[in-house]
Amino acid sequence: MHRLFLPGPLSGATVGLSAQAQRHVRALRLREGEEVAAFDGEGGQWRARLLPADRLELLEFDAVERELDREVELAVGMPANERMDWLVEKATELGAQAIAPLMSTRGVLRLEGERAQRRLAHWRGVAIAACEQCGRNRLPRLREVSTLQAWLRGLEPVAGEARCLLAAPRGDAAAARVQPLALWAAALAPAQPVLALSGPEGGLDEAEIDAALRAGFVPVSLGSRTLRAETAPLALLAALAACAGRPA
Repeated sequence: MHRLFLPGPLSGATVGLSAQAQRHVRALRLREGEEVAAFDGEGGQWRARLLPADRLELLEFDAVERELDREVELAVGMPANERMDWLVEKATELGAQAIAPLMSTRGVLRLEGERAQRRLAHWRGVAIAACEQCGRNRLPRLREVSTLQAWLRGLEPVAGEARCLLAAPRGDAAAARVQPLALWAAALAPAQPVLALSGPEGGLDEAEIDAALRAGFVPVSLGSRTLRAETAPLALLAALAACAGRPA
């Protein structure tokens, strides 16, 4: 069954299709009377039927969820060009609950004002399309674009939150503190929320790493290979999904 995202909340007997949903219906060549799954990004989905005049009849609600067993937020030094689009798409498919796009010292991408808002709207569209494709019924939250230092200063304490830094500090003494991802993930309590910070193409600089460590982030190793900026946070998500349901 094809899936359509509609801004919610969805209620009543019928709802109108948004402009984006209308384009999706035309692209799929769907006809009046065909059934689709409709969701508003806040959980669950509707079995629905296409009506004339770009409307949808809501038939039956299904509270099905396809989320990870814990909330995972990715704070990422934005990679340039289409790589950030790819990261948002795949992070949505893998179950990220929120994504915070950050500007850091060595990052190439700089976004402010109207340009930042346009890019956020674009990424939200990428996340919607990913949810329609993968069967997820909750949209990840996209935070406002921020500098890394400002984002760290604004972090609120969250009870039980596990914070990890996907960048090994330099130097022998600091490197000794780095934990293998598998061991770190295995020690998490069931449903414990995770906040992961990763750098851009050039990595985080020394001052940024020090600031993250002071904010309670634990350095975690993803292995002996150097991963791209858009790959590292996805490797974390995949590892957390793989250990879902295992005893801590």
